Amino acid sequence: MAELDFQVDDRVDITDVNCPVTFVKTKVALEELDEGQILQVHLSDGEPVQNVPRSVKEEGHEILRLDDNGDGTFELYIKKAGD
Repeated sequence: MAELDFQVDDRVDITDVNCPVTFVKTKVALEELDEGQILQVHLSDGEPVQNVPRSVKEEGHEILRLDDNGDGTFELYIKKAGD
């Protein structure tokens, strides 16, 4: 995995839940951050990696990176938009 060029402010692991709870948990974690802060989301392949980034972008947040861990999980980095 490549070096990050930004500071992660919070992390959430949603590998143990199914859609649509994956997005709900991500959204709740984002709500606890301030504008401009970065959330790292550890998520599974399949529906979560297809749906969570799209839903986050629809909410107006910025996807910084999506890294494949090579084990069926991914790291999604989200920059929180203003409320």
